[in-house]
Amino acid sequence: QVQLAESGGGLVQAGGSLRLSCLASGRTFNRYAMGWFRQAPGKGREFAAVVNWSGTAPYYADSVKGRFTISRDNGKNTLYLQMNSLKPEDTAVYYCAARTATDWSTYSDEYDYWGQGTQVTVSS
Repeated sequence: QVQLAESGGGLVQAGGSLRLSCLASGRTFNRYAMGWFRQAPGKGREFAAVVNWSGTAPYYADSVKGRFTISRDNGKNTLYLQMNSLKPEDTAVYYCAARTATDWSTYSDEYDYWGQGTQVTVSS
């Protein structure tokens, strides 16, 4: 089992940056593919960025490609999401998720563990 705790959300102006972190408990963090998903008010949960167990194969939703960077530090049991050039449409609750597999998936129902989420609000 793994427990996930996100941090780093907040309020930022359009064009600004934020860095989200997700700290995982346990000693087997490198056995999980990881992902960042988000849910805007009144909408379903969607994937933003995912990465394989080693961090060598990230994948991004078209809506964030070129602006967001997902990375992980397996020595620190931490997943990151660097978000640049933020837009009002990026406003959402951002969730960290772990999949019991070494390769990523873009489907939220294929992830086994979830954090509580962190709010990101981008003002225009």
